[in-house]
Amino acid sequence: MNIELLHCHGKDIAVISSDETMITDVQSALDLAMTVKYETGATRLVLSKGLFDETFFILSTGLAGEILQKWINYHIKVAIYGDFSHYTSKPLHDFIYESNQGTNFFFTASQEEAVEKLSQVP
Repeated sequence: MNIELLHCHGKDIAVISSDETMITDVQSALDLAMTVKYETGATRLVLSKGLFDETFFILSTGLAGEILQKWINYHIKVAIYGDFSHYTSKPLHDFIYESNQGTNFFFTASQEEAVEKLSQVP
């Protein structure tokens, strides 16, 4: 795992990259967030879609909702970037849309857009 710490608009944002799937369940998502927070102090994370097991994007598993709730409970804001266009699930598209209207969890096309979104929210 590689962590790059950026300072944008007075906010610390950690960009996490890895060649392997790192988030497979709620505990691995929480462990990642807490590791980054401990090592960098950042509570805003930019994550590639590739870091997530595909079950995250199947909303009927409940995994996305559980992870999002944990991150919100621990005051972690996250932006996931990647190509989401190949998903055909209407509930997933609705989830992405609704998430992007809030201030805690975002889906973006690029890493740069993810950093910008996280730097703009309170």
